[in-house]
Amino acid sequence: MHVDAGAYVLGLLEPVERAAFEQHLADCPQCAEQVTQLGSVEPLLAEYAATARAAGTDPAGPAPQPDPRLLDRLVAEVGATRRRGRVRRLVLALAATAMVAAGPAVTAAVLTADNTPAVVAVAEQFSATDPGTGAHATVGLDGTTWGTQVSLQLSGVQGPLTCRLVAVSHTGEQQTVTTWSVPAGGYGNGGGSGDGTVRTTGGAAFRLADIDHFEVRVQDGGALLVAIPVHHP
Repeated sequence: MHVDAGAYVLGLLEPVERAAFEQHLADCPQCAEQVTQLGSVEPLLAEYAATARAAGTDPAGPAPQPDPRLLDRLVAEVGATRRRGRVRRLVLALAATAMVAAGPAVTAAVLTADNTPAVVAVAEQFSATDPGTGAHATVGLDGTTWGTQVSLQLSGVQGPLTCRLVAVSHTGEQQTVTTWSVPAGGYGNGGGSGDGTVRTTGGAAFRLADIDHFEVRVQDGGALLVAIPVHHP
């Protein structure tokens, strides 16, 4: 696993480091696949870290071993279609990156957490296709106490590109939900799901009822690939 993949997913790289790693991603399908896999785990690790900070775990105690139940649930979040042993190693690497960045107190709390968050079910789903770009996207949404959990399925995009999913409110305010890379040739040959579709997750602070639509954009330059309207009942 590339040493910067976990830090990239968690947004821990400095701007110069991030730009350099994104250039690397454009030419490395293996790292692009790792980033896609790890992207689905990031919301869980972020929530674990927040819980640990609130708990104020004493960093002076002995270093704990990873809780097998925690790791198993993280593996399940990535998806049963992946080879279990390989994904487990990726999750451990990402967890280690998050723990080093957050400090020893967070490390202890996260690696020994028993109350892991449940996987969020999709309550609403919306799809759209852009006839000009050929990009097709489906977003799954579920309201939470902190905002909106978002899942994305995207196909019809050719790389190399770095993309972002943006949530847009009824008032025009924008929030970036997640970012990912598209390898040369798009997903389907060793990237994404293998069927030409990339799947990733993220979240927005907007309440579900406040979201007007989502936009998939190219990170550099902001070109719009597809917009997904959200129709509330």
